[in-house]
Amino acid sequence: MVVACYGVLKTAHAEPDTAENEVPVIKTFVLEMIPHDTSAFTQGLELDGHTLYEGTGNVGTSQLRELDSVAGAVRRAVTIPADFFGEGITVVDDRIWQLTWRDGVAIEWDRATLTPRREVAVDGEGWGLCRDGDRLIRSDGTDRLRFHDAKDFAEIGAVNVTRNNHPLTHLNELECVDGQVWANVWLTNEIVRIDPATGMVTAVVDASAIAGGQGQNDDEVLNGIAHIDGDEFLLTGKNWPTIFRVRIDLNG
Repeated sequence: MVVACYGVLKTAHAEPDTAENEVPVIKTFVLEMIPHDTSAFTQGLELDGHTLYEGTGNVGTSQLRELDSVAGAVRRAVTIPADFFGEGITVVDDRIWQLTWRDGVAIEWDRATLTPRREVAVDGEGWGLCRDGDRLIRSDGTDRLRFHDAKDFAEIGAVNVTRNNHPLTHLNELECVDGQVWANVWLTNEIVRIDPATGMVTAVVDASAIAGGQGQNDDEVLNGIAHIDGDEFLLTGKNWPTIFRVRIDLNG
């Protein structure tokens, strides 16, 4: 673990969704830098207690991993079945759901043994995934968030996402926190906060200050949000050498 100097990230100027409701600017303070395996093409990140779970992508190298959240070391890693292209993950009690990109299935893993329990058919692409109570929320690369039953992955609804009254596409890795959805926007250094009841973006975080010097290739972008507690989060990206522990000023 390496303690970093405190830094401040600020969002770029955001146009209001309405004249009365301006999207707030959120300040983000870097608290700590934790090592991250640069071979991990991060597609999903979720913290449960002191254990950090990570789903990685690419055909032939996709994995589900269990990490030490303090040191960043890989405790366990298992290969995804059938050379699927792994995507977002989320923990549901004694199970972990993992999406695949274009393989048309979600994988249910046994959390204790990290062995697959079953595969469930999924309509459309799989990008990001998070748990919101008894339902799961999935992104598919479009402006749509899809809702699924947490037990059997049946699709139970959806909402279209807008930013400044315009559709927002390329929603990627997701994190559900207190009834809100935080989403990476693929190929950008932005994270948006979404109200899943309306689909409206309620805040934008510009994480370009931490992204600088991390990924070396165009596809090695910011993609990993794990909520710790309160206003603290872990952020990382595809093949990044670092996981950042940050504090986000949720009051703007």
